Amino acid sequence: MGASFRNVGELKALAGCDFLTIAPKLLQELMDSTEEVPKKLDAVAAVNSEDEKVSYIDDEATFRFLLNEDAMSTEKLSEGIRKFSADCVTLLNQLEERLA
Repeated sequence: MGASFRNVGELKALAGCDFLTIAPKLLQELMDSTEEVPKKLDAVAAVNSEDEKVSYIDDEATFRFLLNEDAMSTEKLSEGIRKFSADCVTLLNQLEERLA
């Protein structure tokens, strides 16, 4: 699921993705726009593509090694998990304050 978008262009580049987390400001920009947003991603087309498919379903060690070799993936994944966790704590604290 995509999240943490900075502008509408990033969202449009993922048009067709099943799940996106979109900030209210960007969602309003999209709703106010009259510009066409063509579908960029298509699950059926991806499955039927002639592109080489890669699977690590039976090779977790190789998956983990390659993931760790990609600094962007490793750092951004960790950063995202930490931020979502912090936001969860913030949300729970706000709910507790309102219910108290």
